[in-house]
Amino acid sequence: MFTGIVTDIGTVRDVRRDGDTRFEIGCGYDTAGIAIGASICCSGACMTVVETGPDWFAVVASAESLARTTMGDWRPGRAINLERSLKVGDELGGHMVSGHVDGVASIVSITPEGDSRRFVFAAPDALGPFIAAKGSVAVDGVSLTVNEATGPRFGVNIIPHTQTATTFGSAAAGDLVNLEIDMLARYVARLLERE
Repeated sequence: MFTGIVTDIGTVRDVRRDGDTRFEIGCGYDTAGIAIGASICCSGACMTVVETGPDWFAVVASAESLARTTMGDWRPGRAINLERSLKVGDELGGHMVSGHVDGVASIVSITPEGDSRRFVFAAPDALGPFIAAKGSVAVDGVSLTVNEATGPRFGVNIIPHTQTATTFGSAAAGDLVNLEIDMLARYVARLLERE
């Protein structure tokens, strides 16, 4: 489990496609403290650490992960949001994030709004009903509050701190992002299907 509070911006250093795809990710973490098998949220996708080095860790993505996330397009040099898994007693500053990406959304527009930037995203049509104003979403692993939602489109404000602490500072219209809907919305919808 994660909180959607990004703790480092990593960089994809190497990509090897041998059956599954291995990503080597440079980071600012003390990798000596990262156990093999640990989970790290990589731009919203919960991945298992398979190897570490002095300033990097490696994960392996299956064909399923590549098909359901933006990871299939990752190349060396790409910046990604990182968050280590939540430990009992840690502050829950964002919202409960599983790291199970529900779909890929696109950035429709980015406009200045005071010191913030207003992002409008287009989610897959099937995910639109799960996104509500004042609800939570995780976009590329970042916990965000939805300002407004109309069909599959929704808007959020990204404050200056979040622009600096995440990859949103360099995002552009047309970019694809990993989207995880709020866990509560997912379960409420499932319960309503039974009625």
